[in-house]
Amino acid sequence: MAKKKSLNSLADLGGMVYSTGSAPSWAEDDTTYEGLAPEDQALEAHLEKKGRGGKVAVLIKGFVGSEDELKALAKEVKNHCATGGSVKDGEIIIQGNLRDKITSFLKEKGYPVKRVGG
Repeated sequence: MAKKKSLNSLADLGGMVYSTGSAPSWAEDDTTYEGLAPEDQALEAHLEKKGRGGKVAVLIKGFVGSEDELKALAKEVKNHCATGGSVKDGEIIIQGNLRDKITSFLKEKGYPVKRVGG
């Protein structure tokens, strides 16, 4: 087995460059990410109760857009359904079996929604 080299100082890392200048041009990315229009997205409303202590939740998957847009949509859905929920791993999780109410709300906003499972 190869012996690991110990690092006792910054010099052991092989050198470091420190600059007080401005950021390099490749680090200045001014492009903004724009999500798809609602009618161009393909959302799926999943009914799930695994890993939730027997409680039912609706997962909305397939949203394409920024994290802020996803959180804003989740907030609108939660307010419309008057229930709790969260955003995790690019999915909106809404507590309770409110899939019909959620799909009708999203369709009113212009999102095509497909019911999946259950």
